[in-house]
Amino acid sequence: MGGEALQPQLDAFLAGHEDDLTLFRRDLHMHPELGYAEHRTTQRIVERLTAAGLRPQVLPRGTGLFCDIGPEDGPTVALRADIDALPLQDEKDVPYRSTVPGVAHSCGHDVHTTMVLGAGLFLAQQAAAGLLPGRVRLLFQPAEETPGGALDVMAAGGICGVDRAFALHCDPRIEVGQLGLRTGPITAACDKVYVKVTGPGGHTARPHLTADLVYALAKIVTELPAALSRRVDPRSSLSLVWGRVSAGSVANAIPDDGIAEGTVRCLDDEAWHRAPEMMKALLQSVAAAYDVEASLEYVRGVPPTVNEATSVQMFRDASAEVLGEEAAVPTPQSLGGEDFGWYLESIPGALARLGVRTPGSTAEYDLHRGDFDVDESCIGVGIRVLVATALTALWDGGRPGDPDQVLKASTAT
Repeated sequence: MGGEALQPQLDAFLAGHEDDLTLFRRDLHMHPELGYAEHRTTQRIVERLTAAGLRPQVLPRGTGLFCDIGPEDGPTVALRADIDALPLQDEKDVPYRSTVPGVAHSCGHDVHTTMVLGAGLFLAQQAAAGLLPGRVRLLFQPAEETPGGALDVMAAGGICGVDRAFALHCDPRIEVGQLGLRTGPITAACDKVYVKVTGPGGHTARPHLTADLVYALAKIVTELPAALSRRVDPRSSLSLVWGRVSAGSVANAIPDDGIAEGTVRCLDDEAWHRAPEMMKALLQSVAAAYDVEASLEYVRGVPPTVNEATSVQMFRDASAEVLGEEAAVPTPQSLGGEDFGWYLESIPGALARLGVRTPGSTAEYDLHRGDFDVDESCIGVGIRVLVATALTALWDGGRPGDPDQVLKASTAT
């Protein structure tokens, strides 16, 4: 394994801090907080960073924060963690089970937070020794699940001056010690749509004297997804799927209104931006054919997360240095949403999937389930990857263990 200058330092740091960081993760897991209510979580992070001599800055709404480490006269790299929990009941029988009814860290955000905190504490030591050739900004983002927290970070200047951004996300399909990488779209845009159809109503015996609203709604529900798929490049994976359709209350009356609600998911940024206008035009066309009125409420969620190739290579190089050449594995695209995509619309970067499944385990824990948990040895793995990736990016794309970098580091001391 390479990384001769970095690896022993990471080993020593984790030997002294890994148990404490695991307890920190468990504390967050026991006290989960929903988006924009993460006051205790924010305070706990602030306390740890302040104790390390850093100066965290809490976001204006009172939850979430960012914190700079190292000198300003160099490149700036951001490491992002999301800190909110989900409105789910924790169903695990473990000592660190959630103490908050109906709220649980079932997406691994407690792990993400702990890993970025641990990486920050290590990098703070490096900065104090004069070993950072630039600045690392820790982003502890609120309300990823809402979503919207990324926009609050950006509005507060959280990515101003940042050259690249990186994030890890727990993946229970991948074993601990592996890192899932993909160039290009790795998660999808995810928007919500609400369609309301109205007509005069009438008797089912005389549909020709009114507008057959249920039939028209059925046509909208079936034709819109099909028409959308023919208006965009198939590689964009634009998908409209309905989750709720409702109209009428009795069998022999044509209702005067009906609704359809669903989600639009997409892997292509251009198609995502075009989707609302395309859908509105198609909706009006179908509605007019059946003499009903139709309105569309299109609620933006998050853009697709599109990984930049150079940033993915930095993840790959870093994982090779601290985990081994075989640690990086391909990972598939997902049609799930992730608001890290907002950052990557403005700056280059990448999101990687961190293996959290115990090697050899047959248990399958999916995200957003009440029984979701991780093999906590993933925390140390994630810290190693984040540290090595940040240093790789700060050294202008070099590898943390390259001889030139070791020379630079020893000269700095």
